[in-house]
Amino acid sequence: MIRLALSALSRRSAALAAAEFAGIVAIVALATWMQVGGDRAWLLFTFENGLLKAAFIAGVCEVCMYFSDLYDLRVSTERRELFVRIVNALGATSVVLAVIYVCVPALMLGTGLFIVASTLTVSVMALWRVAFDWMTRRANPRERLLLVGTTPAAIVLARELFERRLELGVDIVGFVDPDPARINQPVINPGVIGTIEDIPSIVRARAVDRVVVSLADARGHLPMEKLLDMRLDGVRFDHLASVYERYTGKIAIENLRPSWLIFSEGFSKSRLLRAAKRVVDIVAATCGLVLASPLMAITAVAVKWTSPGPVFYHQQRVGQHGRLFTVHKFRSMRQDAEAGTGAVWASKAGDPRVTSIGRFLRRTRLDEVPQLWNVLVGDMSLVGPRPERPTFVEQLTAQIRFYGQRHFVRPGLTGWAQVRYTYGASVEDAMEKLQYDLFYIKNMSVAFDLFIMLSTVKTVLLRRGAA
Repeated sequence: MIRLALSALSRRSAALAAAEFAGIVAIVALATWMQVGGDRAWLLFTFENGLLKAAFIAGVCEVCMYFSDLYDLRVSTERRELFVRIVNALGATSVVLAVIYVCVPALMLGTGLFIVASTLTVSVMALWRVAFDWMTRRANPRERLLLVGTTPAAIVLARELFERRLELGVDIVGFVDPDPARINQPVINPGVIGTIEDIPSIVRARAVDRVVVSLADARGHLPMEKLLDMRLDGVRFDHLASVYERYTGKIAIENLRPSWLIFSEGFSKSRLLRAAKRVVDIVAATCGLVLASPLMAITAVAVKWTSPGPVFYHQQRVGQHGRLFTVHKFRSMRQDAEAGTGAVWASKAGDPRVTSIGRFLRRTRLDEVPQLWNVLVGDMSLVGPRPERPTFVEQLTAQIRFYGQRHFVRPGLTGWAQVRYTYGASVEDAMEKLQYDLFYIKNMSVAFDLFIMLSTVKTVLLRRGAA
């Protein structure tokens, strides 16, 4: 679970979260000392579970900061925006804690404490974030990579790592190419800095931690005997697909070989895992249908009131092992939306087929609540690849390698692809989402599912685009 969380947050984000958790606990302790005095504060933290209560406050605060994207280092670090996000997160924390304290007063550390603690937190966190940004930009990279070959897959990896270099703590030293004529040619940033024969000297001179080789280049293009000699001499090599997976949380498929999928770790689904996942699905779907029944009734009335036609929309989708099943959703389009066109990709914005209430249902994901029934009866799981229509599956299987492999698990109400790449309306989008789906299938676990569901809640609350 920790490794998967790091794929989403990066080690630097995780380190930031850990440091801030400790910092918030310390701030709460200081605020307690300022509020009630040293002797009383010592009694609170020694005999009245004060440390656990402070840790609970820090945990709630960090969840609110996570929902404010304060642990996404790709978010703008402009200081005014940072300050606003911190204030918003603390405002949300105060509301959440107020509700919890009303329900469970025993969790309260002290009356009036939050005003002092929040004032200190805003000031300290703002200064700390500015200092962290300064340190991050000046810190040495955690890992220095040298890329062998200039295939499109290698360039895609390099570009993504370069854009996230501060977040991930990696540095692309450069490219090497079998063709000496390409030396000094730009690729992205940097360019080609040598040939295959130059790898040992580049590794020593530039303190390279890992030499990354694309399998597409390795077979038939690269001198494998020379690479083997370098490996035996201490140079560390790795597959591009493995490095790409480790740093991006997805599996690159453009130049992927079946052998990598066969021999790589993961993709094992024990009986215990399948049973545990199914138990979670049944319990969650049952509770969800019961708790959401009043909301579903209101939604049904709204759909019927605002547009002619049935309340529910029933559509065939492709499930596990290619089995067809019927998915149930609240209708968000006109009744005759595809009468003249047949199955077409949905538009990102301004789709004329969507009703006025349908836009709201899609934005809040309320249109998908009836799919809990599909989860309950076993057609779907809470977490998995998004189920697609047979027409699109046939088209995408013909155009995208390994697309059929996503059907080895149950499709999901939400999924890793939905929270990491929230929209898909073309073959290119489907390819991008497939890379996340394969990563999920390889690393599937109950803990990973819980992490994805937490990320889904964040996506819905922030009203990001429908998946």
